[in-house]
Amino acid sequence: MPTLGGVYRFLLTRRWIALHIVVLLVIPAFVLLGQWQFGRYEERSAGSDRTTANLEAPPVPVATLTTAGGAVREQDKYRTVTATGTFDPAHQLLARRRVQDGAVGFYVITPLVTGDGEAVLVNRGWVRAGATADALPEVPAPSSSPVTVTGRLRPAETEESSGIRDLRGLPAGQVMLIDPAVIGEGLPYRLLGGFVELVRQSPEAAAAPAPVPEPEVGEGGGLNLAYGVQWWLFIGVAIGGWVLLIRREAADLKAQADQKSTEKVNA
Repeated sequence: MPTLGGVYRFLLTRRWIALHIVVLLVIPAFVLLGQWQFGRYEERSAGSDRTTANLEAPPVPVATLTTAGGAVREQDKYRTVTATGTFDPAHQLLARRRVQDGAVGFYVITPLVTGDGEAVLVNRGWVRAGATADALPEVPAPSSSPVTVTGRLRPAETEESSGIRDLRGLPAGQVMLIDPAVIGEGLPYRLLGGFVELVRQSPEAAAAPAPVPEPEVGEGGGLNLAYGVQWWLFIGVAIGGWVLLIRREAADLKAQADQKSTEKVNA
């Protein structure tokens, strides 16, 4: 029977020691990668559940979830809110580089003045870009009379959350990010934190930009769960392959030793 002092002595050679080290490093790496994917699965599943719950929750006044100069909490993202006021077209902005239905265009951001020196930014929807980079798009005018809007509450955009780089030197009336802290500078009223993604308004507008689609809830991190299981299966593959190589090498060495012994006897 082969032993470390016999056939299995090869396990202590430099080449095999290097292989042992690789396997011993790979196994904890696969464990950590699997744990990371499982963590992402739990995070995305929780995020999907929260988004679904927020979209289905009954509307609440926007002022109950955000304040002037404040911020929207992550757990309130996509909550359905209402706000009543009058649109201020004089301070309307276009948010650049917004893709919808495979086309590049702008979001139309219009302040809704709610009274008491406060307003909330409302994303009224999407319009297609002009024929050239310098051409202004056609933007339906907002309602001039008081309205009540219902929409999805969104936190202020950042480069990290939107994936859009905040550029300077843009044409007048255009922004890259929907950030009330920046947009509110110089306005004659205070902006509530975050913004509202318009779903409907009452009374309805005679014409309006294309509505922003409801967010995709997604599969709740199902791919991350599959990847986590996959990484942990790789642990078994690594160990199984390691054992298989050892047994094959031992079998080859034993066969060579038996052949030499047979040759000596026959000689």
